[in-house]
Amino acid sequence: MRIALTHNLKITGSAEEAEFDSPETIAAIAGALERAGHEVERIEVSGPASRVLARLEALQPDLIFNTAEGHKGKTREAFYPSLFDELGIPYTGSDAYTLNVALDKSLTKRVLASYGVATPRARLVNRTTLDSGALDDVSFPVIVKPNFEGSSKGIFREWSVCEDAHHLAEVVERQLARFEAGLLVEHYIAGIDVACAFVDGLKEANGARSSGTGIPEGVLTPIEFVIDPQVPGSYNVYDFNLKHAKPEQVTRRPAQLPAATIERIRAITARVVRALDLKDHARCEFRVTPSASRSQGHDVHFLEVDGLPTLQPGASVFVAAAQRGVDFDGVIRAIVRSACKRRGLLPLLESNQPRRAKRTALRVGFTYNMKRSDTAAADKAGPGAMHDLEAEFDSPRTIQAITSAIESYGHTVVPLEATPDLPRALAASGVDVVFNIAEGLRGRGREAQVPALCELLGIPYSGSDATTLSLALDKGLTKQILRAAGIETAEWQVVTTGREKLKPFRYPVIVKPNAEGTSKGITSASVVKDEAAARAAAKQLVDRYHQPALIEEYITGREFTVGLLGERRPKVLPPMEVVFVDPPAYPVYGYDEKQSDTPRVRFECPAQLTPSELRRVEKVVRDTFAALACRDVARVDLRMAKDGRVYVIEINPLPGLTPDFSDLCVIAKVAGMDYRMLIGEILAGCLKRYRDARAAAAPRPAFTAAPPAAGAAAFTASAAGAAAFTASAAGAAAFTASAAAAAAPSASAAGASPAADPGLLAAPGPALAGPAPLPAEPAPLSDTVSVASGEVAGP
Repeated sequence: MRIALTHNLKITGSAEEAEFDSPETIAAIAGALERAGHEVERIEVSGPASRVLARLEALQPDLIFNTAEGHKGKTREAFYPSLFDELGIPYTGSDAYTLNVALDKSLTKRVLASYGVATPRARLVNRTTLDSGALDDVSFPVIVKPNFEGSSKGIFREWSVCEDAHHLAEVVERQLARFEAGLLVEHYIAGIDVACAFVDGLKEANGARSSGTGIPEGVLTPIEFVIDPQVPGSYNVYDFNLKHAKPEQVTRRPAQLPAATIERIRAITARVVRALDLKDHARCEFRVTPSASRSQGHDVHFLEVDGLPTLQPGASVFVAAAQRGVDFDGVIRAIVRSACKRRGLLPLLESNQPRRAKRTALRVGFTYNMKRSDTAAADKAGPGAMHDLEAEFDSPRTIQAITSAIESYGHTVVPLEATPDLPRALAASGVDVVFNIAEGLRGRGREAQVPALCELLGIPYSGSDATTLSLALDKGLTKQILRAAGIETAEWQVVTTGREKLKPFRYPVIVKPNAEGTSKGITSASVVKDEAAARAAAKQLVDRYHQPALIEEYITGREFTVGLLGERRPKVLPPMEVVFVDPPAYPVYGYDEKQSDTPRVRFECPAQLTPSELRRVEKVVRDTFAALACRDVARVDLRMAKDGRVYVIEINPLPGLTPDFSDLCVIAKVAGMDYRMLIGEILAGCLKRYRDARAAAAPRPAFTAAPPAAGAAAFTASAAGAAAFTASAAGAAAFTASAAAAAAPSASAAGASPAADPGLLAAPGPALAGPAPLPAEPAPLSDTVSVASGEVAGP
């Protein structure tokens, strides 16, 4: 089966990411699915929902294995299942309604009370109820928890349990400032924490059914959490720090309780599962305490249920499954089987045959400029030679890596080096789309040359359009746009000779070529302290690069680079800080530092930023991306001054993609994307534009009407006239297409093939205007497949 693994990836380890999955957990789940024979595509859902939607529509998986927790709000866990339902794609786990109820601790208690499930007394407290006396008549001790959080967020052994009204008021005030949606003030019950997992249909390893009359076999052995006695604290609370910072201080073991108590816990878990209609897998949490009314008995108090429990290796569900002889892979397979059984997909699961017809590949043109010179050859040329002529070009290794990544999605890659022969080669190639990394050969509009050519030929391509690439390469024009958009950028001036009257800069300043990338022409000597030195540096760059120079005020502070993926609402990747080692007075991340590993700089990703600093950085890079109308991919370089102001140095909408070396590739790896996934993300926008264009060009259903009345004859005649005009236009188009075919017969021979996968499938339909010949007449309606059917895809 083709399975999409949707998840939120834990990157920083902050409390905000407490419910997210670590890279190790996602790798373990993906590995288990792959070992079961499935094709797995990991989809990290952080960022705009539109990006997730496009990926799923493109991939058209047979099943979604969902662990995504969502980001914000009281309904966050329900968001993605709602989206999956709207798309009509089956998924593992409970539906949106159940996840909404389960996340709301107070509501869950009220629902389960009607099913006879014993739970400690509690009340929901928010600003409104607080003003109405919500804390009156509280019976102490109580424990204060965020009502809409999991993973013990906001729960601490040191102060979450309150013994008097004064302490309670302090804790509630502190926590409401952070968890505004509301708190649960619950009567604290001394005892031990026990979790009971449910994995629908999980059998013993030998296939035998588990014991327990009337209890579903998927209700596993209860697991007890034993906290190291050396951990300080007056109360036995399994808090946030123990779950996330010091997990080694907690032991998970089968509950050491009487058999009757074990069966009561399992029976209550089964009742909760039925009451809330939980699907596939879930986990109930209890407090168990010696009973005051029963001889050697125990009272079992339900605390909460997790409809989207962690699948981290070593979690309680796997400890319980091990009691049945079932390993990690067996649990993951059981979850998939349960979902397939509910959704009628068992024949597909058991047959190991793809549900949809085999997809044919797209022809992806790959435009690039190859780096052929090397440092040794440049050194032989002497000190007067320019050693950075091909600095922006890509090595054969990078070109091969990108080619392999695109081919891994099932496409055919057509290499197209961006030489003066490219117009002819591209027109003759018969490609469906173009993956573009070409930097161009000359001129300040060189990066726009390939996109402009693709637009002329009507071929969708990856990355920003020609206008954006032209503007972004010109640092002076970029700064004008940023300043007009209200985005901070250092004061600057573009000079063409070095003899112009200069602004009254605050020195030092840094002098750069105005239209170069890869920090060409930038070294530590580029920072100068007075006007005379600035003029000399500018004149030197003008003479060397035959273009204007940019003089801008040097911003002292921390330097960051941030990657973005997407279009109108891009996903912001974790910021990476460029840390200067033993820096001079005015450190620079220059050309030499970007060309090879150097001890002068090291990188920290994710950068150590406070939440407010991170929000400022993310806002600045999003605004910059939007101001320049970037799409698919970009990287923004920033400086954060000592006063916290964030300045944009420049934006690169055509960033380097050297595996394991380029900044964007390093950042993407931290964000949980391997190289293949990064290339697929960049390609996804291009493929969406390809599908949209084909859908727009698809023939409309014919409408057959009754013969017109006499009064409608004039209207009919007018329509016929319009049709004749249209036919003439069509004839002209056919003539143009025939001319194109004659000029490039290989294009006709190659043909435009239907789309395939990174999950990329294109619906059959008329070809786009471009180098391939247009069909002589529209395909019949019965031969077309709608986009909604899932037969159009992209990575």
